[in-house]
Amino acid sequence: MPKNLTLEEIAKLLNYWTRNAEEDLKTAQSLFENKRYHHCLFFCHLFLEKLLKATVTKNTQQHALPIHNLLKLAYDAKINLTKELKEDLSVINEFNLRARYNDYKFQFYKKATKEYTTKWFQKCKEIYLWLKKELTNK
Repeated sequence: MPKNLTLEEIAKLLNYWTRNAEEDLKTAQSLFENKRYHHCLFFCHLFLEKLLKATVTKNTQQHALPIHNLLKLAYDAKINLTKELKEDLSVINEFNLRARYNDYKFQFYKKATKEYTTKWFQKCKEIYLWLKKELTNK
């Protein structure tokens, strides 16, 4: 079993993950404003992944696994997920894969319309705010 992190290590990791998540949120906003919708959604996945990794660290006193699966990270963080949130995270997981690989990228590019991206960017920001609140409440 891995050794628990020290309070100092936890504080540094929380700062690292939350600061980077905030930067990725700003990047997503910029990409949305510049109509780079599929890239915006990719950054949505990134900022949620980083906040989830912060939550894993805080709740377990361990390093988060170096993975990208939001559902697994939420499980590792010991977060109670509603059915709707599980479904949303499952969809958002696709933004990582689909934006990254060329064979999926072109299909995803067509799917990532302004309307689709607006809907999911808003959901991701809501989840982001909820996770930030979870980080400060426990």
